[in-house]
Amino acid sequence: MMLSPDQSEPDLPWSQSDAETVLGDIKASCLSDEAAEGEGKAKTLAPQALTREEKRRRRRATAKYRSAHATRERIRVEAFNVAFGELRKLLPTLPPDKKLSKIEILRLAICYISYLNHVLDV
Repeated sequence: MMLSPDQSEPDLPWSQSDAETVLGDIKASCLSDEAAEGEGKAKTLAPQALTREEKRRRRRATAKYRSAHATRERIRVEAFNVAFGELRKLLPTLPPDKKLSKIEILRLAICYISYLNHVLDV
């Protein structure tokens, strides 16, 4: 509905006081929502309110923790690869220096162990 310059305010379907009341209600509800959200945030930020899982997540999110974890993982993988290398040296292959994948080393070890068991049984 458009207003013409000669149309007066009382012709409007609502009065100005109604609009002010509606705006006041909207502001009040927004402020009460923000206050409730603020209370919720304060509860989650308080140390006693954090669950064990939340504490663990926060600790793991630090750069120091990630760096230490990466170092531990690197050491673990290196030890794993050394163990595969030692196992590889014990397995007979032709040629002796043939490069094998980890799964090939495991399969060859299984076959070699079963062969040695067979030789012992005979």
